[in-house]
Amino acid sequence: MIFRIVQLAVPFIWFGMVGIISFMEAPLKFRAPGITLPLGLGIGRIVFQTLNKIEIVLAATMLVSVYMQRPSAKATLYSLGVIVALLLIETVWLLPVLDARAEEVINGTAGPGTNAHIFYIAADAIKLILLLYLGITVSKEHLRSE
Repeated sequence: MIFRIVQLAVPFIWFGMVGIISFMEAPLKFRAPGITLPLGLGIGRIVFQTLNKIEIVLAATMLVSVYMQRPSAKATLYSLGVIVALLLIETVWLLPVLDARAEEVINGTAGPGTNAHIFYIAADAIKLILLLYLGITVSKEHLRSE
């Protein structure tokens, strides 16, 4: 029973965190009075590093719960697999690249821009859609089983 509750709750919690931080907090912080680009980037680095750690915990929680109580819908497993793959790409490639770029901007040594930020936004958008889909799929499956 606890694994079913985890499978119902985690996708929606995760969806909310990614949605609020990536698509609301990140762009809005630069509109606040007195926030300079280096200050905003410094805050962003801390926020996104923390979000990434929380996402890893949420992914691990979902993987354990799916292992312990396997959902019957294959779409649930596929969507979770893609979400975890996107998180791994963000963790091992995109975040380190973006962190280094932010450090260069803060230090005033930034060279030409990269597309890493666009890739990160796209990955988060896809992840967001899949998290919502995952939550809905698990919810429907749970309702059918009752």
